[in-house]
Amino acid sequence: MFTGLIADVGTIVARRGGQFTIGTRFRLEAKDVGASICCDGVCLTATTIEPAATGSSFTVDVSNETLGKSTLGGWTAGKPVNLERSLRVGDELGGHIVSGHVDGVATIISVTADGDSRRFLFEAPEHLARYIAPKGSVALDGTSLTVNEVSAARFGVNLIPHSLTMTTWGAKTPGEAVNIEIDVFARYVARLMEFRP
Repeated sequence: MFTGLIADVGTIVARRGGQFTIGTRFRLEAKDVGASICCDGVCLTATTIEPAATGSSFTVDVSNETLGKSTLGGWTAGKPVNLERSLRVGDELGGHIVSGHVDGVATIISVTADGDSRRFLFEAPEHLARYIAPKGSVALDGTSLTVNEVSAARFGVNLIPHSLTMTTWGAKTPGEAVNIEIDVFARYVARLMEFRP
């Protein structure tokens, strides 16, 4: 379970098929093997950990299902990745409930300046568009964001300077694909509505 509040931007150090090694400022220890870490919105399990002077690196194994349904299939060494450790009992829930179970991939249509912030327009897969509502929540590359407006399969969000600086969003451009996880509550409300008498 995560909040969508990015805690570090890590870097892909190496890739061997579906196995990735990610460098981070997180101070992980051997006892953290098995920990869940949200990587660009995908909940992955740390299978090995190498402590370092200024942080650590950890290795994750990614299934073919995940490689095909997310942006992870295109990851290469040097790519920056949004990271979040899993919630612990008593942690502040500052974003929204994020499971790390990515629903698909959205595409950035445009990026425009809005004062010091930037407005991003996305196109979601058609089967996910019905779950996205104005002023609702969505997780994009693991980041908890508020939806500004919706038109068919397109929707917009606004990123403030802090988010642009502390995540990978400051370098994103039109045409890029991002992982999308719809709000878990929207998913269940829509499912319940299917069974209305």
